[in-house]
Amino acid sequence: MQPFRISMSDIIPLIGLPYPPAGRISYNVPCPCCDDKPKKKHLNINLKKDVFRCPRCGVHGGVLAIYSLYTGISQSQVRDVLMERLNVPTEIRQKPLKVVPTEILDYPLTDIDSRHATYTALLNRLTLSSDHLASLKSRGLTEEAVEALGYRTTPMIGTNVLAKQLLAEGLYLTGVPGFYKTDGDVWTFSRCERGILIPVRDEQGRIQGLQIRRDNVQRRKFRWVSSVGKKDGCKAEGWVHMAGPMQSVILLTEGPMKADIIHALSGDTVLAVPGVNTLSHLCELLPVLREAGVEKIMTAFDMDFLQNPHVQSGYQNLTQLLNTAGFQYGTYLWDPAYKGLDDYIWSLRQKQTE
Repeated sequence: MQPFRISMSDIIPLIGLPYPPAGRISYNVPCPCCDDKPKKKHLNINLKKDVFRCPRCGVHGGVLAIYSLYTGISQSQVRDVLMERLNVPTEIRQKPLKVVPTEILDYPLTDIDSRHATYTALLNRLTLSSDHLASLKSRGLTEEAVEALGYRTTPMIGTNVLAKQLLAEGLYLTGVPGFYKTDGDVWTFSRCERGILIPVRDEQGRIQGLQIRRDNVQRRKFRWVSSVGKKDGCKAEGWVHMAGPMQSVILLTEGPMKADIIHALSGDTVLAVPGVNTLSHLCELLPVLREAGVEKIMTAFDMDFLQNPHVQSGYQNLTQLLNTAGFQYGTYLWDPAYKGLDDYIWSLRQKQTE
């Protein structure tokens, strides 16, 4: 006998929740357990997996559990109630109900304010090693700029203690990429390879996530701090980083550290995408930039994009995106002896002081 299936889409209108925006299968609504303000939306509903989860209070489950949560009906009674409300024919009611497993390792992202508070407190407990400081100064950053940026050396020991201290302060670790629980249900922070932790900030200066510039590697030097696949962990997304206040003309480059250095050396406001082929979060940000008065976006990708067909294809998609969004745009070119605009500007500064 084929089981009868009730999906999350069937439940949503019964408990008075909205459907997601067109094309979305995962979205957030106010959590009935921990959100006390209408604008707060921490409960994540996934229509594809037929599950829900709140990264703040931990409430989670499937279609029966969400109906029980919003109506107060016990889960043992939910099946019969739903059969009545959905007008399921009697012959179908005899079939077993297909229940989707609700044990999910990964939490959905918590809100940006909670992530910013947790990451800020974490970075305040860490330090920057002397060799990392020397490396950053060699690229043109002053000690004052490095401190303002919040760069730190990745913690190699004591990650359980760090997590315990953050929890004691009332900060959220659930839904914050990098944090997860050990097999003993102890919260900890990912023990990453040694490198420089880079805060990736939004247009308001809030830390969305962290990247690492890894030591002693030639390929893929930059990686996101993530705890995807770990117990109660959370994945990082390809966030756009913003360095500097909003201006009518801004630069667009690849990588948050490069953006921070260009801004520190030039004073220009710089956006950074994770890569020229990773533009989903940029699409979401462009209307915000338009509303804030940005008129023109100048791209400043590494000069090797002229010879890299993969990058050129992504660049064409980018310019189409900017054009469709109504921005003026152009491309900065410089001496190809210097790969990045940050290297080129720093070289000019050094020559001026000789």
